[in-house]
Amino acid sequence: MALLFSLILAICTRPGFLASPSGVRLVGGLHRCEGRVEVEQKGQWGTVCDDGWDIKDVAVVCRELGCGAASGTPSGILYEPPAEKEQKVLIQSVSCTGTEDTLAQCEQEEVYDCSHDEDAGASCENPESSFSPVPEGVRLADGPGHCKGRVEVKHQNQWYTVCQTGWSLRAAKVVCRQLGCGRAVLTQKRCNKHAYGRKPIWLSHMSCSGREATLQDCPSGPWGKNTCNHDEDTWVECEDPFDLRLVGGDNLCCGRLEVLHKGVWGSVCDDNWGEKEDQVVCKQLGCGKSLSPSFRNRKCYGPGVGRIWLDNVRCSGEEQSLEQCQHRFWGFHDCTHQEDVAVFCSG
Repeated sequence: MALLFSLILAICTRPGFLASPSGVRLVGGLHRCEGRVEVEQKGQWGTVCDDGWDIKDVAVVCRELGCGAASGTPSGILYEPPAEKEQKVLIQSVSCTGTEDTLAQCEQEEVYDCSHDEDAGASCENPESSFSPVPEGVRLADGPGHCKGRVEVKHQNQWYTVCQTGWSLRAAKVVCRQLGCGRAVLTQKRCNKHAYGRKPIWLSHMSCSGREATLQDCPSGPWGKNTCNHDEDTWVECEDPFDLRLVGGDNLCCGRLEVLHKGVWGSVCDDNWGEKEDQVVCKQLGCGKSLSPSFRNRKCYGPGVGRIWLDNVRCSGEEQSLEQCQHRFWGFHDCTHQEDVAVFCSG
């Protein structure tokens, strides 16, 4: 009986058709309905060459996997992790009419001149999700430090670039805050050519108010649905992380106040400085409560040297960082070092 079945199969198989793959899958995408196309033959998974690969072929893959409509034919090399070197390219020149139920029913050829640089990809609508996925993280890539660079978001352990469409200074503020950097000073909507990304562009039309704690909290357009190119990748620059210290005292919780800006430590002028500002400094340093020293005690550490970075600082006392308080622009003041602030904390 088995021999008869084999004979019938041999007679009915037309030229241009191979032994049927026993399975198909999409690897490395945001969900199971997107990624690099892989097929299984004789218990081994391999890739599909993109020679002749088109939207009709993708439609068959989407149907076989129980996904939604075919939405694109991305290159398979966009998806990570990449195919392993020992993994074979199993089929090429796939030709579907678009009405087949499985990829195995389409015409295809054995591979004769295809490498993993030509792996096929497929993108289908994901029927299991009616909303955009939430990014797991954000970073600024290819810049001089982690506070400057090309905006990238992470999902399922892969990094993707962000299109400039809909981007604003408000969104840049959120990114800088999320990364623990200083204030947003530049949102250059187009990257310089040397900083173009190479990964898929999955996010666009960001709509941030600027008050969100993370970029994940901002509404955005659907992931992967845009018409952007990498010359539209978004570049953001933040000030270096804000830091402060108390110097000249017996411990880390008392002394002349200095703040770090652009890699340089400088002092703070005492114009309008008072107990609320002391409270914020002590809180930020983890030094307990302010002891509100007398004017004479504030001057016991002597004047500083170098830059005077801040003047006319005004805090409500509720801020978690001195950076959140109002102040004049960095470096603008009408003070001398005789007016440098000193702070005494209980800790």
